[in-house]
Amino acid sequence: MAGIDDTLTFYPLNIAVLTISDTRDEESDRSGALLAERVTSAGHSLAGKEIVPDEVDAIRARLKLWIGDPAVELVITTGGTGFAPRDVTPEAVKPLLQREMDGFSVLFHQASLGTVGLSTLQSRAFAGQAGDTFIFCLPGSTGACRDGWDLVLGLELDSRYRPCSLAGQIPRLRAICA
Repeated sequence: MAGIDDTLTFYPLNIAVLTISDTRDEESDRSGALLAERVTSAGHSLAGKEIVPDEVDAIRARLKLWIGDPAVELVITTGGTGFAPRDVTPEAVKPLLQREMDGFSVLFHQASLGTVGLSTLQSRAFAGQAGDTFIFCLPGSTGACRDGWDLVLGLELDSRYRPCSLAGQIPRLRAICA
């Protein structure tokens, strides 16, 4: 049966949170704050938290720094995944990926269908791997971030999740969690 195996050791991941928005600042960034809180409450380390505008170059510049930083194992972005003219997260991030994780989009939309119904079609949420860094791109609403973490990522990033966890794909944990 799938789930958390409490007999196993929890290995925290180093996770950075990137908010992509033209209008948010530290005070008004509720989605980034929610993700940062979920990351630390789950026992992971918050490796960084930034806000960048909805601009391809700004998004790529921040992500390239984190991708090149061995202390950052995973990035979760929030914002810019819709269909508004300024929503450019997929266009900015996908060229950085060596592999896309198609299953994440499917699971996110299934989870989101239960909370927002067919409105989930308005999201271009996706994930992939750039070097050894996994990147998950969520919509900018707090509800979508809550769905993404609580219904998908929270379990998948827990090294105790069985039959397997994404933690086993992180280089420092491959031999331990595989």
